[in-house]
Amino acid sequence: MTATTAPVRRQLHPPPVAASPFPYNKGSLLSVQDLTLETVSHLLARASALENMDPLVRDRILLKRRVALLFYESSTRTRTSFELAAKGLGADTTLISNLSSSIEKGETLKDTGLTLRALGAEAVILRHNSSGAAWLLEEATRLPVLNAGDGMHEHPTQALLDLRTILAHVRPGIEAVEQDTLAGVTVTIVGDILHSRVARSNMLLLPRLGARVLLCGPPQFLPELATGAGPGISIERDFDAALRESQVVMMLRIQAERLAGQQIDLEQYKASYQLTGQRLAAHAPSALVMHPGPIIRGLELTAGVADGPQSVILEQVTNGVAIRMAVVERALMETSTKEGRA
Repeated sequence: MTATTAPVRRQLHPPPVAASPFPYNKGSLLSVQDLTLETVSHLLARASALENMDPLVRDRILLKRRVALLFYESSTRTRTSFELAAKGLGADTTLISNLSSSIEKGETLKDTGLTLRALGAEAVILRHNSSGAAWLLEEATRLPVLNAGDGMHEHPTQALLDLRTILAHVRPGIEAVEQDTLAGVTVTIVGDILHSRVARSNMLLLPRLGARVLLCGPPQFLPELATGAGPGISIERDFDAALRESQVVMMLRIQAERLAGQQIDLEQYKASYQLTGQRLAAHAPSALVMHPGPIIRGLELTAGVADGPQSVILEQVTNGVAIRMAVVERALMETSTKEGRA
């Protein structure tokens, strides 16, 4: 697995999208495609407002509202930040995992969702290993559902917090985004793109703001005939060439749990696609380094890069709480408006 001597690029075009009844609930966030740029701007501004608000005032916004966190996959950053976000607004939360509930007895997602609704849950935050699970749950319950990652499909709040992180550095002070807000900015996403819901949500969001997205990785993780992306997205196999054009580089881990028996030569992978301090200094000395976590140090990037001055990885984590406060508030305030609640 070696880098090519000349850039290899393929422009990707989206297939036609059929009309969809989703989301049923205005407070749901199933996909970044559900959000207009006006709504993205509102969420960014609201995240800042909530982050800077007096906690004693903020924790009365959703006082005693009930939020269920339904996690079928392990999670540290997403689960904890959603929980802190909901509690920071005053909501009561309960965590349901597949290892500590009737899920392990064979209960279906639909029945679990209906049970949570009957117990008084007003919104559900769902992480599931099957693509499309958030849509199924919303259809079954008609509650606001926040997609915290569904299989290899999407992770919309990660794309929003990534956007907030990028804007803070390349467009400081801007929250009201438009179609050209990120014009002239190239974001390179590197690694296991095929299995990455983070990559997919960023691919669906960033070009709408004018960003150019380069996808970089070996054919096992980035097939030539990749589809479902959008205009402004290209494949670049040569990592060094991609770095030379990048203002932002987003590293992804190899998702061993989704490889289904594929054999990957890790030494070859590291030689071609690992972000090292030497490679960063030579080709992108001022680029932001991002990673959605969890980081596998010494594989997709070195410890020196992860902890270095160009890394904004922990800033992404911090931004996750603010963004998720805005998303949780939107979910329950939309429900309040719909039901005529104060």
